Amino acid sequence: MDKIKIGVVTTSDRASQGIYEDISGVAIMDTMKEYLLNECEYEYRCIPDEQSLIETTLIELARDKKCDLIVTTGGTGPAKRDVTTEATENVCQKLLPGFGEQMRAVSLQYVPTAILSRQTAGICHSSLIINLPGKPKSIRECLDAVFPAVPYCIDLIGGSFIEANEDVIKIFRPKAK
Repeated sequence: MDKIKIGVVTTSDRASQGIYEDISGVAIMDTMKEYLLNECEYEYRCIPDEQSLIETTLIELARDKKCDLIVTTGGTGPAKRDVTTEATENVCQKLLPGFGEQMRAVSLQYVPTAILSRQTAGICHSSLIINLPGKPKSIRECLDAVFPAVPYCIDLIGGSFIEANEDVIKIFRPKAK
């Protein structure tokens, strides 16, 4: 079974300064541990909401650390300091807007403010980057909604073969002909 390398990036001025604990990045790693049967290596970063730093971090994780999947949390709203979406769009060679569309659709079932979310996803080098909201409950709801497509997407871009715990999350791969 392939070892999976996952980048986890929390963008938060306050968490990066130690003003409060980063529970969102931890929530991503906890969810991945539930979802995946593969051994995982995590590249974790907690950084301020600075677009150039976010871009540099995403490129480092994709190009240099060769992460199969990079999951961000925070910085996807309409506030002035919310620039994770712009950073992701700037570093990706291909955007996958269906991820953001699906996450917003699911989140709207819980909160009307989901329409303010600007989550997106895309391909940077050979990594899939997915932007998630900042709250652990929302992180899980959004990952539950989009993760079924993640392993096949990573297959298509040449990443490691992801195997999921089907008792927790059902993934989809087209059947070979």
